[in-house]
Amino acid sequence: MPGSEVVREETVGDLLRAAAEQASAAPALVEGIAEADARRRWTYGELLDEAERAAKALLGRFAPGERIAVWANNIPEWILLELAAALAGVTLVTVNPALREQELRHVLGNSQAAGVFLVREYRGSRMAELVEHVRADLPHLREAVLFEDWRAFRDSGSPGQPLPVVSPDDAAQVQYTSGTTGTPKGAVLHHRGLTNNARLSYAEKLAMRPGEAFVNPMPLFHTAGCVLATLAPIATLGTQVLLPWFDPALHLHVMESERSAVFGGVPTMILALLGHPDFAATDLSSVRYALSGGALVPPDLVRRVEATLGVPMSTVYAQTEASPGITMTSADDSPEDRAATVGRPLPACEVDIVDPSTEASCPPGRIGEVRTRGYHVMTGYLGLPEQTASAIDAEGWLHTGDLGRRDERGYLRIEGRIKDMIIRGGENIYPQEVEHALLTHPAIETAAVVGVPDPEWGEQVAAFVRLVPGAAADEAELFDHVRGILAPHKTPRVWRFVTEFPLTGSGKVRKHVLRDEYLAGG
Repeated sequence: MPGSEVVREETVGDLLRAAAEQASAAPALVEGIAEADARRRWTYGELLDEAERAAKALLGRFAPGERIAVWANNIPEWILLELAAALAGVTLVTVNPALREQELRHVLGNSQAAGVFLVREYRGSRMAELVEHVRADLPHLREAVLFEDWRAFRDSGSPGQPLPVVSPDDAAQVQYTSGTTGTPKGAVLHHRGLTNNARLSYAEKLAMRPGEAFVNPMPLFHTAGCVLATLAPIATLGTQVLLPWFDPALHLHVMESERSAVFGGVPTMILALLGHPDFAATDLSSVRYALSGGALVPPDLVRRVEATLGVPMSTVYAQTEASPGITMTSADDSPEDRAATVGRPLPACEVDIVDPSTEASCPPGRIGEVRTRGYHVMTGYLGLPEQTASAIDAEGWLHTGDLGRRDERGYLRIEGRIKDMIIRGGENIYPQEVEHALLTHPAIETAAVVGVPDPEWGEQVAAFVRLVPGAAADEAELFDHVRGILAPHKTPRVWRFVTEFPLTGSGKVRKHVLRDEYLAGG
């Protein structure tokens, strides 16, 4: 396979052990809270020691190969658990802390998680209570550990407990992503894919340096946060500075005080940083590069960042099922290529553009479906062989469902999506899940959800609803109804009440017509 010589046979644990061996006293992890004097810090030696102790504690409760879930915001213990699970051969299931009870039940049940590590409460959500509500429906769930009890858990293991031999082929994580069924599916990601993708994308494309601070605002339940922004600094002996959540004022403050080399986030985050009142007064002289991805990055935003900061901006095109990076721009690319494309394939990652109907390769310039093949492709969807076979063909190509075109030099431009997926602020939202929530309201007869352009979030969730004859409901009532079922980012912000829907001959709603009529002001 092209580029296979650059792929290393290593695990997440191997990556950490190598870093601790090379630079035991070097700073590895910093808690990016506002009070600089109160920030907890770990060297690589301390990080490995704590991860090994926690790995032994895990093995006192779980067997290698079992799955444990993590349900929390960005706290250092999240990272410690990720590394400990890797050393113990236990698979980590990452869970969005914004999920509600119904969504949590699905993820924990589908993954058959034997344990869950969580915070008691986050942003008004009583997470510990929600776990107790769903436990009766989850026979596999044996343990629920609060992160506030982390030290006691970490110290509960036997010092003599041997750690298992973990293979690069073993499952490291299960990350849930929506798919063609409308129900989130668990993408099983192996150690080889995660470690090499982090190294060949962020670490090498950005030319990260030992000792540099990398402020990470990305949620850890995404591959951008717990893979690229976590493992790349380890691979380069850098320092991850972990923000507890995204707040532009905090982000700017921590970048200045920790001398961050990176200025980045999804486009929504970057717009918030640039527009914040503190931006002009923040010392960002340490920044060497800017970085974005997770959603389509507008060319004007790339140009604005580069003009404002005087540094090159890189864009990564990624998908959870690809561990996640597929293509990326770099500082060596021309300003126009950095602004208008998502770069060329990462080393050892093949990319092809094919006609969706024939799967024949498209010549340069022609739009088709983007597919990719290589070490980075997931093992499959957990417990879903048919969906796995649909996503990964017999030749090993992962079909992304995205539309794109390449030029003669191999630079890729993303033109849209075959799937109906909505990407709001870097978050994937599948319309069918939102429609199901809408249809539980007694006043709604039919509903259709589409993505519509939004200058801040990239896309916004728009709901078209037809009420039951004689029933009444307004936007506020329907908003509160969906908000009580689904995470905030999935709740529609655009509402339209209709008396009929445009239908196909088979009776399916023609969603593209709804979207076009909305854009035309209809």
